[in-house]
Amino acid sequence: MDTTSDQTQVVDKSAVGVGERQYHIGIAPGEVSSVALLPGDPFRVPLIADFLTDVTEVAHNREHRTMTGFYKGKLITATSTGMGCPSTAIAVEELARVGVTSFIRVGSSAALQPGIEPGDLLVSEGTLRNDGTSAAYAHPGYPAVPDLAIAIALRESAERLVAGTGTAAYSGISACDDAFYAETPEWISTLNSLNVLNVEMESAALYVVARLRGLRAGMICACSSNLVDGASLYDQKNSQLHDGWLRSIEAALDTAVELDL
Repeated sequence: MDTTSDQTQVVDKSAVGVGERQYHIGIAPGEVSSVALLPGDPFRVPLIADFLTDVTEVAHNREHRTMTGFYKGKLITATSTGMGCPSTAIAVEELARVGVTSFIRVGSSAALQPGIEPGDLLVSEGTLRNDGTSAAYAHPGYPAVPDLAIAIALRESAERLVAGTGTAAYSGISACDDAFYAETPEWISTLNSLNVLNVEMESAALYVVARLRGLRAGMICACSSNLVDGASLYDQKNSQLHDGWLRSIEAALDTAVELDL
């Protein structure tokens, strides 16, 4: 029996929702700016909003919370991605459909090289793709790299903001994993031996989707723990980490203004 039919209509997801209010993030065209800061945690979106004026909460659907406001005269959007590459890819795809063209992830990340302390700033120059989402988009050899100008501006802003604070700024290759609790000592040692700077869970999808869609992206994280110095989980009450979050946000905002993203 022929299971195909003239009535069969296969959905083309690349065309779904274009020009409309987005299903997952709950945002319509005209409600956001051209640049979005992307924390993972929806409860860190208000931390970004504290830097802004004329703040509006646009939407909060599932893990995706969005606020907008002005920083040094520039309209800024902040949208949380949730944890991991699948929800990050959805956020980037849908934000792009409503007008965002540049993305800066501001998150937490675990260090993989000795001496890096909680609250230090980590600027990504590229990502080792150890996730499933970016593999669904592109060949395994396709690079996951940030926009060069954004990466350089983030590094310069980070260095300026940590000057005289007792914290440091680093840049290097990140790793992006899917399974937080599957990161074995052997895997951590492998990443360390490859001179990978840090590991987190969103950058591979962010970079690959951005490149494929003709968008710009970068990432600056605050160090939450150091997996080779014996700290495996972080304490959200840690004031150094909180200060790192604030500095990473300020570095991202200054970059958005400097590059007119």
